[in-house]
Amino acid sequence: MVMKKNILIVLICLLALNSFAQKERKFIREGNGYYNDGLKDTTKLDTITFGKAEVAYRRALEIKPEDFHWQFNLANSIYKQNKAEQAASEFEKLLDKTKDSLEKTLVYHNMGNSLLAQKKFDPSINAYKKALRINPSDPETKYNLAYAMKMKKKDKKQKKKDKDKDKDKDKDKDKDKDKDKDKDKDKDKDKDKDKDKDKDNKDQNKDQDNKDQQKPQENKISKQSAEQILKALENDEKQTQDKVKKAQAQRAEKRKVDKNW
Repeated sequence: MVMKKNILIVLICLLALNSFAQKERKFIREGNGYYNDGLKDTTKLDTITFGKAEVAYRRALEIKPEDFHWQFNLANSIYKQNKAEQAASEFEKLLDKTKDSLEKTLVYHNMGNSLLAQKKFDPSINAYKKALRINPSDPETKYNLAYAMKMKKKDKKQKKKDKDKDKDKDKDKDKDKDKDKDKDKDKDKDKDKDKDKDKDNKDQNKDQDNKDQQKPQENKISKQSAEQILKALENDEKQTQDKVKKAQAQRAEKRKVDKNW
């Protein structure tokens, strides 16, 4: 009886393992199918189909989590969805999970692609170089390395152009500032001139007012001078009256003489 129970348990475990293996293979077939379908149309990137492939590979990894190949396919499906940063992280994890030189070459190559897609030129170049150290004759890695170096050079030139443009903009801004300063200075000078003109006009008006005030003062005479003039007039008047009286007296005497005739 004991032996039968043990045999029964072993059979159940074998059946369970066989069931898991069948599910794993099913998910892998689905993942590979979706992945290949996504590669068919070269005119566009079918992120939806590659997304389905990712889901299938993750289900397979739930059954066999340490499988290098399924993890590699998962990282590839993530990369094909334009998730370059996430894909690079997945490829980096795989470097510690294999000692096979060919597998390492594939990981470094695809990691280089993920880094290059993020415009991380130096890290991508380093990844391609590491792949070529393992497999120096790989033509695709050689091509990608040359392309990454070319893109780095192009990016450097573009950054220099942008920097020069920014410098020119700063120079133009400085020139505009200097022009504005000169304009402000000219405005201040004009204001000062206007102030000087206003001051001169005020001074002229003040001088004119002073002259106008001085004119009537020139015609004025002191009280003492007025009294002297008045006395002189009175004396002249008295002398004139005396002369008139004397003349009248002489005429009266002459009349008397005539009458006596």
